Amino acid sequence: MPSKSRAKRRKLPWYLRPFKWLLWFAVLSVVWVLVYAVVPPPVTFTMLADRNGITKDWTGLANIDRNMVRAVIAAEDGKFCTHNGFDREAIEQAIERNAQGRRMRGGSTISQQTAKNVFLWQGSGWTRYVRKVPEVWFTFLIETIWGKRRIMEVYLNVAETGIGTYGVEAGAQRYFKHGANKLTPAEAARIAAILPLPKKREAVSPSGFTRRYGNMITARIGQVRRDGLDGCVFR
Repeated sequence: MPSKSRAKRRKLPWYLRPFKWLLWFAVLSVVWVLVYAVVPPPVTFTMLADRNGITKDWTGLANIDRNMVRAVIAAEDGKFCTHNGFDREAIEQAIERNAQGRRMRGGSTISQQTAKNVFLWQGSGWTRYVRKVPEVWFTFLIETIWGKRRIMEVYLNVAETGIGTYGVEAGAQRYFKHGANKLTPAEAARIAAILPLPKKREAVSPSGFTRRYGNMITARIGQVRRDGLDGCVFR
């Protein structure tokens, strides 16, 4: 049997141990992303933390109306098909806006939101900034391994669409009493309009900002279709 002194010599120096942990994190995260490339994420940290319960119904992209895809591109990420997961211009604008002390506003793409929703936590305050580091890593992984179509499919199934409601299928059933495969442009736009604040905004009979925002998204859906801004999703 090896002596204690020999076993001790084989241990990594303390200053190298963080690299070992980072290597393990990298390997496990890649495996995690590979699994979810073909398997629907069963649950997320956001869902587990929701005291209102979880209502969801995984639906493949082929069974989600194209209006819904175009609505979230119009509302959340007009450059979805052309960026590599990060919209530098939007990030710079958000930083400038926040530095001026104006209302906090992020510059996250759909890819970043998907990475956050599936693999990480929502967070607030300083935990929000801590999350940004692994968010960049997971965004890079899903862009590289999944591709745009899978990112969109997962996003539309894990995004919070109401109190205790996740995914556009559950949202469509909750608000309009039919499946996501039959969403009209106006209905899809209303769901997209509430995504930033699904617990506070109303998709049915919206008023004020939500109504105006929904109408604007409805108009933009046609532009997304005409300009082919959804071309990476619908080949």
